Amino acid sequence: MSVPPAASGIAVAHFAARLSLEADVSDVHADQALIGTAFVLVDTRSSESWAQGRVPGAVHLPTRQIAARAADGTLADLVPSGTPVVTYCWGPGCNGATKAALAFAALGYPVKEMIGGFEYWVREGYTYDSAWGRRDPAADPLAAPVDDASCGC
Repeated sequence: MSVPPAASGIAVAHFAARLSLEADVSDVHADQALIGTAFVLVDTRSSESWAQGRVPGAVHLPTRQIAARAADGTLADLVPSGTPVVTYCWGPGCNGATKAALAFAALGYPVKEMIGGFEYWVREGYTYDSAWGRRDPAADPLAAPVDDASCGC
């Protein structure tokens, strides 16, 4: 290795911090089934993207509207103060969910980002809603096991 790995204490702190800030789509899907509304899942994309497809149970709040909704007092209508928030955007190539998570954190919300975004939600074969109804995509074998509900990790 050209760069040696970090000492175990540094690695523990780093990976524990990542897990406290990020959840993958499989974890979010499982948490929705287990704990339901103990958190608010926020789709941070545009109205056109929301219509194209979204995670069932998510609320629509584009990133650029978070600060304005907080300022005018209507943010709590969608996301009650103090409620844990999980943000998502299109996918790994988009940082909209990161920007939204930062905005929620700055407002005092406990927050995580759903890594993989809507792209990996669909690629893992999870049901999604759209303006044209509910969709049940097939799992992409490059992103999820096609014969099992879990990758085992």
